[in-house]
Amino acid sequence: MSLRLKIEENYKNAIKNKNNNEINTLRLIKSAIKDKDIESRTKNKEEGISESEIMSLLQSLIKQRKDSIDSFKQASRDDLIEIEQSEINIISEFLPKQKDQKETEILIDKIINENNYESIKDMGKLMGDLKTKYSGSIDMALAGKIAKSKFKV
Repeated sequence: MSLRLKIEENYKNAIKNKNNNEINTLRLIKSAIKDKDIESRTKNKEEGISESEIMSLLQSLIKQRKDSIDSFKQASRDDLIEIEQSEINIISEFLPKQKDQKETEILIDKIINENNYESIKDMGKLMGDLKTKYSGSIDMALAGKIAKSKFKV
């Protein structure tokens, strides 16, 4: 089942079950996808965004919520932290299991060795490879930090 259909199916079920938090989060996801679809149509791409672009969008939604949680922690707003964490949990359901730091490091080492990347100048190529091959299953911010540490400056 495509990601779009899965999101739509979960949305319908949330409405049936009257789960307001899930309804709101899924509406937010659907709206973000629709905005990106409209944006892509202006670039002569009639079918809308691809599955991998949807996964990237979902990851950016999670990142936004994590940033909000950091702000709410500073303000001691536990009620808002709980809401944001709940949204992260719902959004995460549509992404493959995220690789942890050790798995990410192993993947980065593998790509560096396979492509003979040697310096920080190859960082863009490395990140492009990661995004192409592991979109949705890897935290790109974490990957960036690990990749920087691999290259001698």
